[in-house]
Amino acid sequence: MTEPATAVKSADRVLDVLELLAQRGQDMSHTDMSEALGIPKSSLTQLLRNLTARGYLDYSAVSRGYRLGEAVSRLAGRAMQGRSILGIVEPVLAEITEACRESSAFNQLSGMQSEVVASVSSSQRLVSHMRKGDLAPLYATSGGKALLAFMPEAEREAYLRSVKFEAVTPNTIRSEKELRKQIRAVRETGVAYVSEEFTPGICGVAMPVLSSAGMALGSINVAVPAVRFDDVARERILKALNKALVAIQRSLAAQAG
Repeated sequence: MTEPATAVKSADRVLDVLELLAQRGQDMSHTDMSEALGIPKSSLTQLLRNLTARGYLDYSAVSRGYRLGEAVSRLAGRAMQGRSILGIVEPVLAEITEACRESSAFNQLSGMQSEVVASVSSSQRLVSHMRKGDLAPLYATSGGKALLAFMPEAEREAYLRSVKFEAVTPNTIRSEKELRKQIRAVRETGVAYVSEEFTPGICGVAMPVLSSAGMALGSINVAVPAVRFDDVARERILKALNKALVAIQRSLAAQAG
């Protein structure tokens, strides 16, 4: 289905405003922006109002002009942190797999799905392979549930209102009510579980990697064949994941200076 032209034009205008202010590096008035971008002042008014309300622009009563707001810096910072975190996480995954003798992975959001961006496979003969680039519904994997539980509330609510559940396996969650219940548990305990909900015969345990603001930068998970997943294995995995999170957070803090 083709997106309405008006929606595309509106999105382009938002980007044009942000790029113009970044290029000029100084406050610009409503009139100056209208002339520079060729956008009617009446059309520009609502865009500026929305961007200011969301923190992407700041308005100065002194200069009567607009400048880029703190939300732009925060967004850029999250993107940089998301890219740099891989170098921190990859050696930690190797330590998790060595401690648990099970496959581990680091996951991040890709649209409204969970994507494996790094993984280390177990050397055991019966093993779950999580390959880089693998995508899965947020509601069906432990790493996805950890991401979902700690995404911004507005995004999470939008997801919960629109998600269509697919029965990937007989154990896959199929209702918003049950998913909300599990999300509450993940937020309370910091741990997400699945039992054969995405791959038959495979259980998963995950924890979120959180930013200083409490948002998920990603999630680390361990996937283990159900025949090996008992109380002893669960405690071993939880210990390894907790140790990994401490190491990751320490490295992130040092990187931030």
